[in-house]
Formats: sequence, C-alpha cells, structure tokens
Amino acid sequence: MRAAPYKSIMISVLLGCHHFSRDKQMNQLDEVINILQSEHHCDEKEARMICDKVQAKLLKECHDPSKMCITDLRIQHWGEAIQEVKGGTANRNLATECYFLWKTTRLQHLTLAEETRRMLSDLRKIVRLLLLTNGDTQTQREKIEACACQPYFDAIVVGGEHKEEKPASSIFRHCCELLGVEPEDCVMVGDSLDTDIQGGLNAGLKATVWINKTVMAPKDTSSVPHYIISSVLDLPQLLQNKGVADLEISQLAGICNVCDSSTEEPRTLACSSSY
Repeated sequence: MRAAPYKSIMISVLLGCHHFSRDKQMNQLDEVINILQSEHHCDEKEARMICDKVQAKLLKECHDPSKMCITDLRIQHWGEAIQEVKGGTANRNLATECYFLWKTTRLQHLTLAEETRRMLSDLRKIVRLLLLTNGDTQTQREKIEACACQPYFDAIVVGGEHKEEKPASSIFRHCCELLGVEPEDCVMVGDSLDTDIQGGLNAGLKATVWINKTVMAPKDTSSVPHYIISSVLDLPQLLQNKGVADLEISQLAGICNVCDSSTEEPRTLACSSSY
C-alpha cells in the first residue's frame, strides 16, 4: 500500500478567546459586572461598558514581556477601562480585583468540547499531534492546564518560550524537529491567515488549511491557503472527501487499519493555537 503523502498537520484554533461561545464569554464577565455593581457603585450600563472596553483592549493587545509582565498589562487594561468610564484617579486595587476575578472565571469556563476531544483522539490514532500557540508563556500554559488538553498531544509548543513566534519559519521548523518530520510532510490548519497560513507557507509546509469561521472572503492581500473549512471539526471530512495533496479515501482507510503496524511510519498532526 502506498504511504500517505503527508506525515503531519498543524492546527491553530483550540485556545483562543474567540473560540468561547457567546454564552461562555458573557458568563466570564457576569461575575465582574456583579462585583462592580454590588461593591463599587457602578450601574449595570457602566459595568458593561467597562467590560466591553477591556475586551476591546484584549483584541488589540501587543505584549512585550521584556517591558511588562502579562499580569501587570492586563491589570492596566482594567484600570484604564474603569477610568475611561468612571473618570477620577486610577484605582489599582479595583483593577486588580476585576482582573483576577475575570481570569479565574475565564479559566473555569475554558474546556475542549467533547466533539473536539473525540476528533483529536481519532486523529491521534493515525498521526502524531502537536499543539502550537503564540502568546505569553504564563497565559498559555494556564489555559493549556485549564482545558486539560495535554493528553491529546505528543508535544506542546508555546511561542512565548521561543525567540520567534508564528509566522516565523523557525518555530515551525522547531515543531517539525520535535516530531521528527520534514516541513514538506506537514500540513498547517489554522484560523489566522497572517500567522498560521502565512507561517505554514513561510516554512514550506506540504499544505495549509484555513478555518474561516466567519465565512467571509479574505482580503486580496491576504495569504492564500490551499484549502478552506468553516470549523476544525470539518478537518476529518476534508481528509476523507478531498484529501490533502490528493490523498485518496482508500488510503486514509488503509492508514487507520495499519496505524499500529511496525512497517508503517508514524504520521504527525501538529496543532497550533493563537492568543
């Protein structure tokens, strides 16, 4: 039987804040809103405005760990948001209280959906898995621990622990080295055209798969992926129906049947997640 034309896939969609459901995002903020109302003399409109401003700051966040730790930066976000809404002097104690309450609630709600766990378990029967995420070491390690995703991966790489993050080709090469594969044997799956897809292209990976949850056409200047799906859960169907680099359905079935055979080289799936 002919070997599959790839040995690894990189996925970048598991830990980002934008992958929480709308309800879960609101649950994270409700605790803070309640505290602001009950203990700090904010009405509901003011409390929600503060939380909305913090969310906006998080989306635009640019963190340089050499200048400020992530905890201080995010306390600063809360302090600025409170001051912008309420006026007056900065209240560091209130900002700190809000930040740690938000963070604790957020981690409590960070879980991998059961269907995602099943998908990863099934994929790991035929490939190795690696989780690659950009971001601050402390923040990402806390999230990894909270969602208990370690058992689903052979390796986890946090960009903040390395000299360069996605889309630099160096971190993709490092992931390939960890898994013992060549870049041309890897496929990158991610939801960021700028970091995941462009990074995969920079590193010369076999193929790239863009998860376009908004179903919106990319800008003309955006990186061009080889494949597009709307959810990470569509990945097995893509492999089965369309294949990657002309992978046939019969080949995929064959891989599943012989994945424990010593005559078959292990395949690899490297998963990446931003923020």
